[in-house]
Amino acid sequence: MPLTEVTEEVRDALAERRPVVALESTIIAQGLPRPRNLTVALELEQRVRSRGATPATIAVLDGRVRIGLDGPALERVAEDTSVRKLGSRDLAPALATRASGATTVSATAFLAARSGIRLFATGGLGGVHRAWAHSQDESADLRVLAQTAITVVCAGVKSILDVPATLQRLETLGVGVLGYRTDHFPGFYLTSSGEPLDWTVTSPREVAEVIRAREELGPPSSALIVANPVPEARQLDPDLHDRVLREALDACAAQGITGQAITPFLLDFLTRRTGGASLEANLAAVYGNVTLAAQIATAL
Repeated sequence: MPLTEVTEEVRDALAERRPVVALESTIIAQGLPRPRNLTVALELEQRVRSRGATPATIAVLDGRVRIGLDGPALERVAEDTSVRKLGSRDLAPALATRASGATTVSATAFLAARSGIRLFATGGLGGVHRAWAHSQDESADLRVLAQTAITVVCAGVKSILDVPATLQRLETLGVGVLGYRTDHFPGFYLTSSGEPLDWTVTSPREVAEVIRAREELGPPSSALIVANPVPEARQLDPDLHDRVLREALDACAAQGITGQAITPFLLDFLTRRTGGASLEANLAAVYGNVTLAAQIATAL
């Protein structure tokens, strides 16, 4: 593919039809404090390898899509503060201007599927924002997932969003949702959002059978979400979560924060006001999702 570089490790795995798991890079560049971000990035890749799959962390460096990052590239994404945040709509300008950026869920899902990768692990998805009726604010993740044949393992959508509206939107867009060992949609920082799910699976092999059935029905036109809850013992305290989220939403409104600035503001507010507990719950979810994605990829 033009303007794309695939590491030898990932290229060989894809050519030999061995399991591969895509990983986003925004959690490295923008989602975690330095230098912990690099440590986490390396740990995530090691988790994939230890479960028998090949990790493919995705980013754009100097106008080239990178499917899989070697050591120096991973360090650059973690340490270079000029690395931008790239959604799917930003990819063409980034390539044309030789920019460097970390890929969000929408960009990672698009590039992974385009490269032939079937599994993608992340923390939480974007979705429909609160007060959507006034702002019409909806994450690009939803539209890309509606048009991209990939399986995404996540801990639901970020709890700062309108979860019921997001689930309704996913249904309208034809994006399948499976609860992994749960009959309720996860709440990102929380084990459950309280929203029921129609389908539950209990093993990586069962998820693999669903993926195979989708492919037997014809080339999938949309994504499949495997909603994997953070363990109850590792979730953010629900009362603390609800209280701080209310404060965060009030602060957001008082400061007139809108558009793309809302999500990073709210997530940073939660991290600070929970003393870092929300960040630890986020990481627990990411580690669990990466592990499960590797197990599913191996079962395929």
